[in-house]
Amino acid sequence: MKHVVRFEPVGVEIEVDEDQTILRGAAEQGVMLMHGCKEGQCAACKSFVLDGELDDIDHDKYSTFALPDYEKDEGYTLLCRAHAYADLTIELLNYDEEMIRSGLPIVDATAEVVSNDAVTHDMRHLVLRLKEPTEVKFFPGQYVDIVVPGTEEHRSFSMANTSSRESGLLEFVIKIYPDGLFSQFMQDKLKVGDELALSGPFGVFTLRESHDSPLVFVGGGAGMAPILSLLRSMAERGITRRARFYYGARTRADLCFEEELRGLEAQLADFRYVPALSEPTDACAWEGETGLITDVVKRLESDCTGRDAYVCGPPPMVEAAMPLLAGLGVDEARIYFDKFTTTGETGQ
Repeated sequence: MKHVVRFEPVGVEIEVDEDQTILRGAAEQGVMLMHGCKEGQCAACKSFVLDGELDDIDHDKYSTFALPDYEKDEGYTLLCRAHAYADLTIELLNYDEEMIRSGLPIVDATAEVVSNDAVTHDMRHLVLRLKEPTEVKFFPGQYVDIVVPGTEEHRSFSMANTSSRESGLLEFVIKIYPDGLFSQFMQDKLKVGDELALSGPFGVFTLRESHDSPLVFVGGGAGMAPILSLLRSMAERGITRRARFYYGARTRADLCFEEELRGLEAQLADFRYVPALSEPTDACAWEGETGLITDVVKRLESDCTGRDAYVCGPPPMVEAAMPLLAGLGVDEARIYFDKFTTTGETGQ
């Protein structure tokens, strides 16, 4: 059955099937709601039920850190895990009016592996060529869900390229986790020519077109992917906004795409790439910045008032960077983030 879900204060209505989450239903209808992990772990999609019975909402498994029981009892919900069984009115606590009606259609696709190469000891550069359909439009910074072969599970990965860079290709930078369901399969078994099923695009980690303010990017690990997509898009489109990219790694061997990023410094009007090593060794022969990337940002940026900030990487880095950037003057509403959470038991 389908039910009407109305979102306030934006006044948008959609119809949602009972067997899909409210977030998925919205995405399929081009409504871009704020979200992050889609696994009930990050709370980016937390909202409040204004009208409707709490018994009319059922939730897939989620983390009680994202939605404590007392908040659920008060009427809060996670849209990425919520199923509607009656008409509802939902108050969006976190939304972007510029983005909400700009969604691209969700597409189910198959793609063939073009290459699967190591770029560090624990990250790989995966390139896919779409087969059916042969093209999927996406905004720079968005991601797709890739089905893990032989299972009904999927994992989410951000594109590192742009949809105009080379039509039909999707590029990813993926971190290898011990016993990771997809990443271990990718490292040990995935070969050139193999096919993968995917769906998307998803995500709101994209440049806001109405802004011309300076930009600060903070990344770590596979957080390289969506930020690289944004920077490539800026170069393609001739965007001249001042931009700084602070990227944290442990050692020099954990850095990747260095040559391209140095090339972007010359190509973009006012861009600097600032890598920092938290555990430099004598073998690194490193003369650049050292320490945690958040400490480097704090040391080099005294005032970020008026900037837009994009933060992507491991949750501890994101959680440290957000209050730091707010303290440096970035409006909290203009700090956009992607936490690259790992999928595991979610606690309910």
